[in-house]
Amino acid sequence: MTQPVEIFAKNLNEWGKRKIPFVFLVDYLAQKPLAWRLEDVDPRCLRFNLNGFRNLGFGTEHQLPGNFSFHKFPIPFPEYQKRFDHVIKNLKAGNSFLVNLSAPTPVQTELSLSEIFENSEAPYRILYNNEFVCFSPEIFVRIHGNHISSFPMKGTIDASIPDAENMIRSDYKEAAEHATIVDLIRNDMSMVAEKVWVERYRYIDRIKTNDKTLLQVSSEIAGMLADDFNGQFGDILLKLLPAGSITGAPKPSTLKIIREAEGYERGYYTGVMGYFDGETFESAVMIRFIENQNGSLVFKSGGGITALSQAQNEYQELIDKVYLPFNHAAHFMF
Repeated sequence: MTQPVEIFAKNLNEWGKRKIPFVFLVDYLAQKPLAWRLEDVDPRCLRFNLNGFRNLGFGTEHQLPGNFSFHKFPIPFPEYQKRFDHVIKNLKAGNSFLVNLSAPTPVQTELSLSEIFENSEAPYRILYNNEFVCFSPEIFVRIHGNHISSFPMKGTIDASIPDAENMIRSDYKEAAEHATIVDLIRNDMSMVAEKVWVERYRYIDRIKTNDKTLLQVSSEIAGMLADDFNGQFGDILLKLLPAGSITGAPKPSTLKIIREAEGYERGYYTGVMGYFDGETFESAVMIRFIENQNGSLVFKSGGGITALSQAQNEYQELIDKVYLPFNHAAHFMF
């Protein structure tokens, strides 16, 4: 059962103050947040491994079958072009500087959500009620003591492209998009922190998938919370949501553009999942997300659009982000 956002925030604040470990999920629009004290988590409903904080190790885990397939059926390019054009029109009108445009992609595989969860090679993984599985590489917010940091991920390229790292680092559109998000996150963090700075700028992560390796560009923004912070994780989280890396800037007008352009419900996709272990609060953006819709699987993915974006390139990035996070290419059948 989902919890009203006020109760959700109150619980996180109280548990944080008392140093009670907990796990939580927040959907994209923060309309159906969920939180559990760690001792109350039922592994039949919620399974997680969040950067090593986990409730695995029960029951029988399923190994991947000897061979499996994974087929994706993205929306036709002309349909994507319509959504893209609506975003570009708003960007040129000055209604936004950056819009994260996503779309659902039906996928087919013999694997269950449980098998995908158990075999995923991603730092942040969660399986909820056989409704969805998420295997995210992107940290949202980490808090230890009074130190807060955020790690927006913006910019993706196929690592097999010759000189891929230099190519994405020198791409003007990618650089501008990343700078916009870093500025947005700095502004968001300044709402909760007394001092904010950029610790690392545009570093490269390597993300292995079932059929290729992707390079993704991230930055680290850090800050210091007030001395009287006292574990008010619920209040801080709600001030920072939705995550800037999966919306755009400025947030209010960009959320409206996203709603008009996408034409579907994101649900928990691009929401936030996380935990508090009694000392460290850590969360991740729920990207790389497969949802069970009445027995059919749908993978939700997207990317940032600026006025310099090319529709075909963005469409390809959306498709490239539809993958299984396995390093088991030998078992994979196209």
